[in-house]
Amino acid sequence: MNPTFYDTHAHLDFPEFANDIPEVVRRANEAGITKIITIGTTLEKSRRAIDLAETFPDVYAAIGWHPSHVTEAPDEISADIRALAMHPKVVAIGEAGLDYSRLPSASGGSLDEDRLYRERQKRIFRAQLELASELGLNMIIHQRDAFADTIQEITPFATKLRAVFHCFVGTSADQRAVAALGFLVSFTGIATFKNAATVRETLKTTPPDGLMLETDCPFLAPAPHRGKRCEPAYVSLIAGFVAREKGCTLDELSRATCATADEFFWKRK
Repeated sequence: MNPTFYDTHAHLDFPEFANDIPEVVRRANEAGITKIITIGTTLEKSRRAIDLAETFPDVYAAIGWHPSHVTEAPDEISADIRALAMHPKVVAIGEAGLDYSRLPSASGGSLDEDRLYRERQKRIFRAQLELASELGLNMIIHQRDAFADTIQEITPFATKLRAVFHCFVGTSADQRAVAALGFLVSFTGIATFKNAATVRETLKTTPPDGLMLETDCPFLAPAPHRGKRCEPAYVSLIAGFVAREKGCTLDELSRATCATADEFFWKRK
């Protein structure tokens, strides 16, 4: 029996998959990807993630507001997310976090607008952290150009929930800071990119029980498909690369990453 894996972070609601979702899920199953978590980034996309989870037995949903969409979010988001979180196939809150890569000043805005934008991101992030800790769900964290602030915001919640820093591209020191809080990191096809030496070094030093695998599809297709649409089946390619980098077998990697994901997503506190 071939080893199986999970895609712990996919965006199956994105328009890139509009015409062939059944085939995408079938190819994932044929590649040994037995569970897929499709991620909400707004309230409407979270509803769509749940719809997909209801349609396909091996698909599950995470719900939340992505930091890049906080200007679209109402001031009070908790009630709507709480209602969606009651669905039995919702397994996490997120993706949520901080993203300073496109501040208003980059498009001609003021530094004061930057400050207000960062503050709004933090407020929406805290609301989701509080809700996750209340509901007994864990968090999927997005951070970009905001690692120190993300750690600062999430540290008070370290005793109340667990979190995974998805699409991790930080250094080994960053990973140790995440692990010190009892949190996980997740690796994508970026690890296969020729210019991703830092990611590979971090991958090598991350303990097997401290990581999960994901595609973040439709983005970040691994080599040899870089630049094309990514899909959950490609976790099998990512897993092969990760196993070689870490000097373990696919069976060993399967047992470690699937056990970690099972504990993180499918065991409510």
